[in-house]
Amino acid sequence: MVFQCSDAIVTIATVNFEKLVHFYTEFLCANPTQFIPNIYAEFQLPSVKLGIFQPKETHISEFENSAQGKMSLCLEVSNLENAIAHISDLGYPPPGKIINASHGKEIYAYDPDGNRLILHQAATSDN
Repeated sequence: MVFQCSDAIVTIATVNFEKLVHFYTEFLCANPTQFIPNIYAEFQLPSVKLGIFQPKETHISEFENSAQGKMSLCLEVSNLENAIAHISDLGYPPPGKIINASHGKEIYAYDPDGNRLILHQAATSDN
């Protein structure tokens, strides 16, 4: 028997469920495709699903003592400056400067739980 994966979902555990779901709803300009109040929200992105879940009471201690999130979510954007303006308007401006690399431009931002968002614009002949 050969193992085959049919789909992938990136999930974020949070004890601040409503705040994080609100942030990603506003940031992604989309409502969750699946939503169970205070338990689970899922956003369908172009090539991955992003799930946010509230840990069960017996597991909350695993997630609430982290001062900084443990996940990095890299999002490819068509216009980095517009993405920076959008996340800044939501109250979460990137703390650093744009990084220019051979693969394009990127900047780090953080969601309300401190998970790192890497906003990346691929290199083209124009940038």
